[in-house]
Amino acid sequence: MFYDVLRNAAQGKLGRMLASGGAIASLTLGLGATGLATSQLAQAEDYPDKAIEFIVPWSPGGGSDALMRIISNAADEHIGQPMPVINMPGVSGTIGLKELAQKDPDGYTVGQVHEGLMAANATGLTQLNWDDFQPIASLASSPQYLVVNADSDWETFEDFAEYAKENPGDIRVGATLGGIPHVHAAMIEDAIDAQFRYVGFEGTGARIRALVGGHIDASIGDISSSLEFVKNGDLRFLAIGSKERLKQTPDVPTFKELGYDNLNLSINRGIVAPKEIDPAKVETLAQGFEAMSQDPKFVERVNKAGAEVEFMGPQAYADYLAEVDATVKRLSGKLAR
Repeated sequence: MFYDVLRNAAQGKLGRMLASGGAIASLTLGLGATGLATSQLAQAEDYPDKAIEFIVPWSPGGGSDALMRIISNAADEHIGQPMPVINMPGVSGTIGLKELAQKDPDGYTVGQVHEGLMAANATGLTQLNWDDFQPIASLASSPQYLVVNADSDWETFEDFAEYAKENPGDIRVGATLGGIPHVHAAMIEDAIDAQFRYVGFEGTGARIRALVGGHIDASIGDISSSLEFVKNGDLRFLAIGSKERLKQTPDVPTFKELGYDNLNLSINRGIVAPKEIDPAKVETLAQGFEAMSQDPKFVERVNKAGAEVEFMGPQAYADYLAEVDATVKRLSGKLAR
């Protein structure tokens, strides 16, 4: 009995000591976690404190360049620092992204990607893919048009499709070889059971200028690169790959209207950073871009450039890129020639 009392007393004391130690440990862990959170918060609050370089891996004058400059011009207000555009064109947009991948993940260099990166990866133009970067946000979606020279005999998409089927390999289509314009043209080619002859160009601007000059017969284009030429009578829009007609081109039918339900042609341009960037900085940037996407002045500028504002945050954008990657890989066989 005496030993039982001693044992119980000892166990009680030990329990109290363990409980006290656990509380101290919990308090220590809690203070550590609070310190970490406070440190991250302070870092996020201090960031950014200088300009953020914005690599656009395409030449000036194309759709990507025009839309990214709208984002750049709004950065001071919504990000808190300038985001000067640095054009680094070459090899279907992969030269600039190779440079981005090698940058310090300090949050002071970001870059622009779109679906073309996945196409370039699937066709072997680059080993880089979307998951070699940290997705931050997608802001602008640009429906794509099939554009032809206004001197051609193709007044409608039906005219174009009929000629293409009857004359395999005759129509010269400008494309960023291995890029998303190549994917979009291949989708049209497959849908109408035709065969095009592809001519490679770096960037939308170069393709459209070649089309105006009569060096190619057709191309994939967008509002920012092509509308003024259409208004001037140099080019003609035959169809658009959006779900509905755009208010800027109300007379241009959608592929869906024409009976091609699977021809959804759009480019979603987003912003990524080098891998291993601090998550707090990703969140800071994403919040700034989300606020930008809700600014009526920004929306108006993007709309005037022929695009729609569709915001996706880091996770939603990563999910979207993964889905596109799977789709492009299924189509990659058509891009080999």
